[in-house]
Formats: sequence, structure tokens, C-alpha cells
Amino acid sequence: MEKRPVIALDFSSKEAIKTFLAQFPAEEKLFVKIGMELFYQEGPSIVHELTADGHDVFLDLKLHDIPNTVKKAMKGLAKLGVRMTNVHAAGGVEMMKAAKEGLTEGTAEGKAVPDLIAVTQLTSTSEEQMHRDQLIQVPLKESVVHYAKCAQEAGLDGVVCSALEVEMIHNATSDDFICLTPGIRPKGASVGDQKRIMDPQQARKIGSNYIVVGRPITQSETPYESYLQIKKEWNGEE
Repeated sequence: MEKRPVIALDFSSKEAIKTFLAQFPAEEKLFVKIGMELFYQEGPSIVHELTADGHDVFLDLKLHDIPNTVKKAMKGLAKLGVRMTNVHAAGGVEMMKAAKEGLTEGTAEGKAVPDLIAVTQLTSTSEEQMHRDQLIQVPLKESVVHYAKCAQEAGLDGVVCSALEVEMIHNATSDDFICLTPGIRPKGASVGDQKRIMDPQQARKIGSNYIVVGRPITQSETPYESYLQIKKEWNGEE
């Protein structure tokens, strides 16, 4: 089955989304990521519009609060019909369990429960920053694997992580435990604010289950052509 890169729709308005998507063929059904910037500006309506057009949505809100609050929030988000959503693993096992319970309870009968994954360490975080800002003194990869094991214990479907940690996470969990990797950049593309990056071919070879690509597509002069090129690389076609 052909895999699609997840396009990070890091725009601030519905109009910007429409302008961007107008550059793709109507029959091209995408897997897109909606983050805080867009969701907080446009609300649930943007999710409904994208899913109504046949696109799959990863709702990237990174919930992190007390278990009861996260459970109730997830119960509401489940009604949006997204394909995937997430929490921060730093919220702990009990919070992640509550998130899964809310997502399951909120999903309409007969519908698939969205995949729930946990953020380990942001790909913009370096090991030095983790030591200094979070007072976590173990190596960054050890922290990431620990969070992944906590997510699996809580019954989650996978994690968000750097492609550099995928192999370690699969070894510590299982091959079907989702490793969704942002920070993907085609060869020669600008790194931007990401610290731990990899290109699509490398991510495929190392075992990433999903890749997230933003600016190399959204800021391209020819976004559809850039998308197809990354999709080919991701599927090992060249």
C-alpha cells in the first residue's frame, strides 16, 4: 500500500489552507496535520471541512493536563472524525490512559477509534536543552525510549519522535508501535528550527511508520510537485 507523507498545514487561517490546497488535484486525498496555530484560529470547522473533502487529519494539539481534563477533552475531539491525535508523554501514564479512555468513549459506534500517539521529546529540543531546561540528565535517546515505553504501557498506539530514535523505540516496544517522525527534510532543504532531522529515504529505511513534512511542501513554489517527489522518496521509488 502506497504511503503518504503527512503534510503539516502550519497556516493561520482557513483562507490560506484553501489557497494552498487549490494547488493540488481535487482527487488527491491527502493526510494532513492540523496544529495549534490553525485549530485555535479556526476551531473544529476546519477539521470538518477537510474530512468532508476526503482528507485524513492528524490533530496535533499535544494535550497535557490532569487526567480528568484530558479525558473529557479527548471525548470531545473524538467526535471530529480525525484519523490521529496526540498528547504529551510527560503528562504520565495515568493521563495517557485517561486520554485513550476519552477517545474511545467519544468515538461513535461503528467508527474506528483514532490512533492516539504521545510526544516524547520535541524535535526542536537538543540534548543540551533537555538537560538545562527540563533537568533530565539522562541521554536524550534514553528519555525518548522511556517515554515510548510509558505510552505503550498506557495503551497508546505509538509516539511522535525523531527518526533518529525509531529503531531504538521499535526494539523497546514492537514493530507495529507507531513512530511518527517530524523534522523530515529532503536533501538540500533548509533545516529551519529543527535539530534532529532526516530525509524521507533515510526515514523509510530506519523504520518510520509516518513522516511529517511542512515547509518543504507548504513553502514550495510548486507544492504539488514537491509533495509527489517526497512521496516517491518515502515509498522508495527513487
